[in-house]
Amino acid sequence: MLVVFSGSKLSLNSAPSPFPSLPMGVSASSVNIRAPEVQIVDPTVELNWDSSLANHPQSGFFHGAAWAAVLKETYRHTPMYVTVRSGGECRAIWPIMEINSLLTGRRGVSLPFTDECEPLLHPIASPDAVLSAVCEVGRARGWRYFEFRGGRQYFHGVQPSLTFLGHRLSLGRDTEAVFGRCESSVRRAVRKARQSGVCAEISQQEEATRTYYALHCRTRKKHGLPPQPYAFFQNIHRHVMSRGEGIVVIARLDRRAIAAGIFFHHGSGALHKFGAADESWQHLRGNNLVMWAAIEHFAQRGCQYLCFGRTSPANAGLRRYKLGWGAEEREIKYYRYDYRVNAFVADVDQAAGWHNHVFRACPVFLLRWAGAVLYRHRA
Repeated sequence: MLVVFSGSKLSLNSAPSPFPSLPMGVSASSVNIRAPEVQIVDPTVELNWDSSLANHPQSGFFHGAAWAAVLKETYRHTPMYVTVRSGGECRAIWPIMEINSLLTGRRGVSLPFTDECEPLLHPIASPDAVLSAVCEVGRARGWRYFEFRGGRQYFHGVQPSLTFLGHRLSLGRDTEAVFGRCESSVRRAVRKARQSGVCAEISQQEEATRTYYALHCRTRKKHGLPPQPYAFFQNIHRHVMSRGEGIVVIARLDRRAIAAGIFFHHGSGALHKFGAADESWQHLRGNNLVMWAAIEHFAQRGCQYLCFGRTSPANAGLRRYKLGWGAEEREIKYYRYDYRVNAFVADVDQAAGWHNHVFRACPVFLLRWAGAVLYRHRA
């Protein structure tokens, strides 16, 4: 069967499918959907996976083996990256993780705990064929739904399930010019932090990750959300920091850590993944110094841009903060295809709700336990 788009629905015609169904229980890393062109692979065991990304100028950190290893080892998700190969070269990559939960069911996400993950298609690759392969994988595996976090150019006429805002700051070796493009309030905040004796340090050591995590737990409690398990950040250190693909930036007043951030980088781009702070020292603007130190660091190493991650349109304060750095704003659209109704469906941003009040009242140790239990079933 061939996958056909009709309005906002995905239907299947009666033509023979070039993508046979996957038998349940078959190892994803060994399945060949359309031999020899289309395959499902696990980048954590695929030889030279990261080097194959060099052929795709749009590839980013989240496409790499390091992030796949973090998700696989922390949450036991199954990597099922659909690839198209021709002449020994990779022509298309659509990263997917299968989540198999007794609480929330079996589904595919591209990718969990990832702000945005665009599919990588070479100009000669057929988008329809790749999307057909991706959709057939989910149907054969018995997924409840498939969530695409990117690829909007392939979903013409389809209503997104969720819409977020993305912000990207252009860099250059002339950091004074970058600083000059920031709003005056941002420049004042950076200067205030320095004048108050706050210093920024950059590290790839595990101790820095532990320091960040302590602040992370405080910040998540403030927002009424459980923190990710510490194992998640241990795996980030093991697979990302130790490979030189990320940094921790810590703002300190004397020896006290008052703010910190975790940043990843790949090729010519960098991204801010996590940020946290001790709110009792918020008046010293440690968060602003953390961000500026990272901007200087990545600009000096030749990165062309820094992404700030996704923002809910309802979070006006965070949106203003990111725009204040001179970042360009755009929409990030997610698409959810529900196999039970054979249609794209809407979703609800669950970051805010009654549960925030409950978690905000919990002690940190209980929040850490909740995070260790719940995030295995979420994405």
